[in-house]
Parts: sequence; C-alpha cells; structure tokens
Amino acid sequence: MRNKTSLAIVILLALTLAACGGKKGVKDGEEDGVSTTALDDGSGGLGSELGAAGDLAANNKVYFEYDSAAVTDDSRVLVEAHAQNLLDNPGVTVVLEGHADERGTREYNLALGERRALAVAEIMVAYGVTRDRMQTISYGEERPESLEHNESSWALNRRVVILR
Repeated sequence: MRNKTSLAIVILLALTLAACGGKKGVKDGEEDGVSTTALDDGSGGLGSELGAAGDLAANNKVYFEYDSAAVTDDSRVLVEAHAQNLLDNPGVTVVLEGHADERGTREYNLALGERRALAVAEIMVAYGVTRDRMQTISYGEERPESLEHNESSWALNRRVVILR
C-alpha cells in the first residue's frame, strides 16, 4: 500500500511539474528580469525536473524562513528528490547539517538547526528512507554561508545542507 501511495505521489508531482512547463535547458541567468536555475535535462519525468544525482549534489541546500523549521513547498520538492535518490541507491547515506543565522543565542540557534535537520529527515522518512541512512547534526550559527549582517545573508545562513 505504501509503495502505491509513494508511486501516486511521484506521478502527481511529475504531472504537476510537467504542467508548469517552463523552458527546458535554461541555465543560471536571467529570464524576463528574474534569476533562474533550471535542473531539467529535457528528458521529461520527475527525476529530470529535479536533476540527476550530480545536480542533486550541487543543489543540496534547503532554505528556511526566519525562526522556522518548516520546510516550504518548493524545498519539499528538492528534499523528495534527494529521498528518491537515496531509495534508488541503497548503499548511500546522508548527513543533514542544520544551520541558523546569527540572531538569537548560541543555544537557541543550535536547537533551531537541529529542528531544521530533523524536519528534512522526517520528509525523507515519509518518502520511505530509513532513519539509519541519515545522520543529523546542528551547527547553529557556527558555520555561516555568508558573513554579512543583512537579511539576504541571513537568509543564506538559514539552511540544511544534505551531504553524501
């Protein structure tokens, strides 16, 4: 039953992504004044919409809103692609590194980073990945992606990094 439900979700996501259309093969750059990054290799299907394993290695960051551990709908698609990759590669394990921006106490940010990593892990578990294939760790504010002190930098620091 679980496999049928998972398959139905994958098919539904594939149809939804296919219906969204978009230009295939668009690389990082600007389109109509909006910065774009496309992972589609043009072959169709959910996997190509989300990228091949190499693309997943390059697209391994799940970003969060301020003071939140909730995974957004857009980020959920990326997490599910990583989960599918794990299901397709049974010998692979991942480390989920939780991070926070510099605001808040060190202790609070460590706990927030842990909640973020666990939120990503829960989605993967719901998708069928076993917990023993994932390790979570929180760095809180200790390993920022950006060292500036403004909203755009803080947004980059609020993340979970999925490492193989």
